[in-house]
Amino acid sequence: MGGQCGGTGDAGVPGLGALTARHAPRSPASTQVVPVKEKKLMDVKLGELPSWILMRDFTPKGIAGAFRRGYYRYYNKYVNVKKGGVAGISMVLAAYVLFNYCRCYKELKHNRLHKYL
Repeated sequence: MGGQCGGTGDAGVPGLGALTARHAPRSPASTQVVPVKEKKLMDVKLGELPSWILMRDFTPKGIAGAFRRGYYRYYNKYVNVKKGGVAGISMVLAAYVLFNYCRCYKELKHNRLHKYL
């Protein structure tokens, strides 16, 4: 029956296929320990965070490389797509507006309170 949720597993029991696929034993290759330096930020545990930060490259060349990787990642995810929309450009515009608001907040706050003083 194609309309039911869940597939059939190896034993032919409905719904068991999804369960066995999720809880399959891991191969030894997938349980290898990755060095902290090679982990992405989202994969770093809280206790490893200070050592991960100290292992980053904070030279001008390293910082430029990080910005370049971020730019290409953003560009390929939101701008360089088959069916693009306004999402990529609108995020850049929203970030620009937020940045300028934070930069000018002290002056805006002063002007807002100025008429009551």
